[in-house]
Amino acid sequence: MIVNVELGTYMTTQQKTDAIDLLIKDHEEVKKLFEEFDTLTDRSKAKKKAIADKICHELTVHTQIEEEIFYPKVREAIKDSDLMDEALVEHAGAKDLIAQILDMSPGEDLYDAKVTVLSEQIEHHVKEEEEDMFPKVRKSGLDLIALGEQMLARKNEIKEAELVV
Repeated sequence: MIVNVELGTYMTTQQKTDAIDLLIKDHEEVKKLFEEFDTLTDRSKAKKKAIADKICHELTVHTQIEEEIFYPKVREAIKDSDLMDEALVEHAGAKDLIAQILDMSPGEDLYDAKVTVLSEQIEHHVKEEEEDMFPKVRKSGLDLIALGEQMLARKNEIKEAELVV
């Protein structure tokens, strides 16, 4: 897979995109951003803001493609409403924290704490997806290549629309 840094889009080459692999790659990228945020001191306010905003942006795009495309197909395929409902509730909690973080500046009371709590919530959510949901999805027979291509196209569409705004 090739990443066009200038556009922030993903383009496939010969290899097809597996939906779960795409989501795991997103998980890993956000984890690295949280780790980078954790290394910064209070003197790095501009860098903290930039990284926190990027975390929030990446999570927003990620949750959007999961909710629009991945989760509805998974709900049908694995027939585990409790697991899927919990994932949506976790997304709602993350979206709430994301909105709060985006409205704040580093140095404000609770800014770092909110980023830390978001990190912990995402870590929990990722663990449940990767250890519980994804194995069930792999066993379900769902066409993960077709789903991945659809998700990748939607992700690129979202990112391209942001460049126009």
